[in-house]
Amino acid sequence: MLVTDAQVHIWEVDRPDRPWPQPLRNQPQLPNGFSAAEMIAQMDAAGVDRAVIVPPTWIGENNSTAIEASLAYPGRFATMGRFDPMRPDYADALSTWRQQPYMLGIRMTFRVPPYDQWLADNTIDHFWSACEEHGIPVMCLVSGVVDQLEPIAAKHPGLTLIVDHMGCDLAAKGAAAFAMNPQLLALAKYPKVAVKTSSAPCFSADPYPYADIYPYLKQIIETFGPQRCLWGADFTRLTSTYPECLEHFKTGLDFLSEDDKEWILGKSAADILGWPES
Repeated sequence: MLVTDAQVHIWEVDRPDRPWPQPLRNQPQLPNGFSAAEMIAQMDAAGVDRAVIVPPTWIGENNSTAIEASLAYPGRFATMGRFDPMRPDYADALSTWRQQPYMLGIRMTFRVPPYDQWLADNTIDHFWSACEEHGIPVMCLVSGVVDQLEPIAAKHPGLTLIVDHMGCDLAAKGAAAFAMNPQLLALAKYPKVAVKTSSAPCFSADPYPYADIYPYLKQIIETFGPQRCLWGADFTRLTSTYPECLEHFKTGLDFLSEDDKEWILGKSAADILGWPES
């Protein structure tokens, strides 16, 4: 079984030729950056074959570091890049977006300004339409506003949307973290909506195997099906060890069949993001 982590962050420190936006949209998880080599070492130790790089918010719309990592470690990394949907040349940029090396799609973070205002209205409908037209999957961080994805999924049935971190409240644990589970499950009726079951240990108040979140994971996976669930760790904010996060899905969820695990831990990412396993 090929194991794919659907979300990792790597980044360099703020520097003149690649400056971070000021003021920062978010604080870096580690002050001195986190390199591709450091991530590879963690992956090798945990038994993770490859990973999707999601450039973090604090570096702005710059995907250079991620693309360079994918080229430096062929087959180990690919990217869900950051994108400004208000850029004047958005149409041309999106028409060739996936022609960039190892570029799989786009990741939108709808919890920092100005993006936090763009789900509730039609401000970026041109972006959704273009992504649908060009077959660009979009990962969406929608903590607390999962319900606002439903009109988009309904209007753009050909658009692949991936709900990051199961739509959980990033600051909560246990039942409180999954307060919007009903709204998440309502999206399952749209065949092109998938769920990233990432950072699961971060939402538990219990030690491994995180019994307090078991029923929510079971409900999500059974409702969407394993073919629409992608495992991920989000290593740089992970509250467990990397091996524990992976083992949780390998042996800690007794309702998963071996076939289910193959889908969630790798095949779903290959299928939904268009990153073949061979």
